[in-house]
Amino acid sequence: MLPLNYAILKLFEDGSEYDVCGVIDQLKDKYRKFRAFKPAGINESLMSAEQNGLLDAVRYELDGNNELHVFYKANEYGGGMIRDYIK
Repeated sequence: MLPLNYAILKLFEDGSEYDVCGVIDQLKDKYRKFRAFKPAGINESLMSAEQNGLLDAVRYELDGNNELHVFYKANEYGGGMIRDYIK
């Protein structure tokens, strides 16, 4: 099994876009017991990937509870890096 941060990045390899809730939904079966598998930990991983140039924030939505959801997508550079370096 991949480390959690790598598994998060692999989700974006095919050009999909996800917010924190989408990442959790996709990975919950394998990673729900990981200590960092909480919204704050997932958000930190996504923001770190953005700061490192792998992901871009592509849209923002407010849900029914007025909570902001930031959706990320791998850019061309990030997609290539993910495909080349995370097996």
